Amino acid sequence: MSNKNVNQTEPKKSSGSFFQDNQKSITFIVGGIILLILLYLGYQRLYLAPRAEKAANQLYKAEEYAAIDSLQAKAIDGDGSFLGFKEIAEEYSNTKSANIANAYLGSLYLRQGNFQEAIKYLQKYSDTGSDILDPLVTGLIGDAYSESKDYKSAANHYKKAAQKSKNTYTTPLFLKKLGLVYEALEDFKNAEQTYQTIKSDYPNSPEANMIDGFIARTKAKQ
Repeated sequence: MSNKNVNQTEPKKSSGSFFQDNQKSITFIVGGIILLILLYLGYQRLYLAPRAEKAANQLYKAEEYAAIDSLQAKAIDGDGSFLGFKEIAEEYSNTKSANIANAYLGSLYLRQGNFQEAIKYLQKYSDTGSDILDPLVTGLIGDAYSESKDYKSAANHYKKAAQKSKNTYTTPLFLKKLGLVYEALEDFKNAEQTYQTIKSDYPNSPEANMIDGFIARTKAKQ
């Protein structure tokens, strides 16, 4: 990978790829966003205008391809009969389906390791008002920046994702990622405070299960 940003911040010590170190969490996010998009579209199609309905019909086939790892290239570029997410986003811009296509594109490019393309399309997504989908997309941008080692931008997006809709599903997930990025930046005080928030505000979340170890680690490094 040769993704380099001008304002990139490198930690002094690294124990491997952020994606590798947090594979379970990131896979959970990507899988979750695809499921949520499908559910969201099922509701959305009940209220489509004619132009948007045509886009949704094209989107349906791309969604089927997106669910199959070996067919994800067709999900992005189409198969000759149905449009892929990229063309849907371009040809049906300003429709709800184009907006969701951007979210799909970003998540698929993230899975492929094409982090700059992931950021490009995820940033085109406009919030829908969903308490789950909106913070997930913002958090995916954070994942792409994290893997690109632009930790300051990653921290900014994880913070936004955690604050966008405070709930027990997305908030502790992105707070933990925020803490990990603070550690990468060697900002151990903010990392500890972030982990403490998970412990105090979201004690029943999966992220809280082993959070005492994270808190102890950051305290020891201050």
